[in-house]
Amino acid sequence: MARATEYMEAALAEAYRGMKRGNGGPFGAVIVRRGEILAQGHNEVLKSNDPTRHAEMCAISRAARKLGAPHFQGAEIYSTTEPCVMCFAAINWAQMRRITFGTTVRDVKRLGFNELVVSNQRLRSLGGSGVELVAGFMRDECQKLLDDWGALPGKKTY
Repeated sequence: MARATEYMEAALAEAYRGMKRGNGGPFGAVIVRRGEILAQGHNEVLKSNDPTRHAEMCAISRAARKLGAPHFQGAEIYSTTEPCVMCFAAINWAQMRRITFGTTVRDVKRLGFNELVVSNQRLRSLGGSGVELVAGFMRDECQKLLDDWGALPGKKTY
């Protein structure tokens, strides 16, 4: 559990880093395999003007480059918020074994983000995915991240 906390704290730090730079929304992700952080990412949608540059997608791109492979068997991803439909699909395609997240897509939908409110559990069931889910991990800390973002002046949802 101590290592899991360390990984989620790294995802939170990454999200705050992106928020402070104005790169995008309040989201961070860390990919871990065999106790090693392979890659991290924060939301870069506003920085890049690319709607696919979610935290998970940024981390996945970096992990793929680092490994020189599109599949990360045995890896897991820690995400401050439940991955969206696009990110869940990419995680499944990368053959990661587990997603651990804090807040939910419903939480960010309430902040005004253009989320499709489909839970990872539902996606897992519909698609027959073998990705394990750990929901609500460090939820209070991840909710504080959303609250801190919500208090920022001039923020943008997309």
